[in-house]
Amino acid sequence: MDADLLILNATQLLTCASPDGPKRGAALADAGLIEEGAIACLAGQIVAVGTTDEILAQIDDPDAALVIDAQGKVVTPGFVDPHTHALWAGDRASEFELRIAGATYLEIMQAGGGIMNTVRATRAATLDDLIAQTLPRLDTMLMHGTTTAEIKTGYGLDTATELKMLDAIRLLDGEHPMDLVPTFLGAHAVPAEYSGRTDAYVDLVVNEMLPAIADLHYRIESPDGESTIRAADFCDVFCEVGAFDVAQSRRILLAAQELGLGLKIHADEFEPLGGTALAAELGAVSADHLVCTTDAQLQALAASDTIAVSLPGTPFGLAHVHYTAARRLIELGGALALASDLNPGTSWCESMQIIIALACRYLKLTPAETINAATINAAHALSLGKYLGSLETGKQADILVLDIPDYRHLGYRYGTNLVETVIKRGVVV
Repeated sequence: MDADLLILNATQLLTCASPDGPKRGAALADAGLIEEGAIACLAGQIVAVGTTDEILAQIDDPDAALVIDAQGKVVTPGFVDPHTHALWAGDRASEFELRIAGATYLEIMQAGGGIMNTVRATRAATLDDLIAQTLPRLDTMLMHGTTTAEIKTGYGLDTATELKMLDAIRLLDGEHPMDLVPTFLGAHAVPAEYSGRTDAYVDLVVNEMLPAIADLHYRIESPDGESTIRAADFCDVFCEVGAFDVAQSRRILLAAQELGLGLKIHADEFEPLGGTALAAELGAVSADHLVCTTDAQLQALAASDTIAVSLPGTPFGLAHVHYTAARRLIELGGALALASDLNPGTSWCESMQIIIALACRYLKLTPAETINAATINAAHALSLGKYLGSLETGKQADILVLDIPDYRHLGYRYGTNLVETVIKRGVVV
């Protein structure tokens, strides 16, 4: 067997393997640990996984490969972050002070701040400005082990700026080592110019924005020649008090579904409106936040194919005490993923390691459960679980070498970057 990259002698190698779909129930606690583990890669793909002795016995010429000695270290899949708002202009540090003084998220939003503050800055920014402000955030995410991330629009709230954000995401995807997955979130908030006219804004999203996005394709270079890709893979909606109710969310998601977009939803962050049940009913790929979800809706979610994406950085950033009922969801057999919710208002956190630490403490997950939730299950929350998110033969070679002696140091430690080496598509980046 040929290989151009060998990772050998890992004290612990976590495959996070799950060939039949996302991990559910007790399977979430099995990270596929191999002691003295090794991986062989060729042309950006994993060609063999096993113990170091097993892998070396299969390789025709080990000296022809780049060899990484992971003795005393832990090897895992690259982190997948399936919910971010990583593209924006400006900051909201002043609102952080207001929240410390007692103002709530909804009070700030109702006063014209919150999302609308970032909308004003993002509308005013040029395409080059957006790219320049976002690149350092992506670099930090990559340094901390995130190799694939979703990025949402939603700081434009008009057709021109939403399209500008999609242009920026696709340009960043082309020049940055990370894989970026674009999601259209035109229904992130009701813009100031539509205050008191939410249904009219929904009309704009359904009748103008969605058709424009469905018609927009980008040319890319592929090994087989030039081809095209869609501007967005998913459509999301913020189903929440002060944003969009269940009926409005349903209308937007059904319109997106008819245009061939995958579905996502922000649900139950502050109030249990019914967005989680809507996600399960419509076959959304994920329902995200789920802080106030009722047990009946958790049961509906667990019985569906929709992935529950918990964002523990958000209640932590808001100094709230309630988090996703992750243990109950796991008990019901649901599929759980983790994400950063990287955004300028409530969770400016580029590190999935911090999210793992929060999930251990506030979701009561074990380190193995959090690692699976941040890799293979997170990949399924982007419909990419067949291609990445675990260390299995045939999958993309997105791999981390962690400078720790035991995988449980992820979650146990926080505030320090534990990643020594990031490998994306078989290349050390």
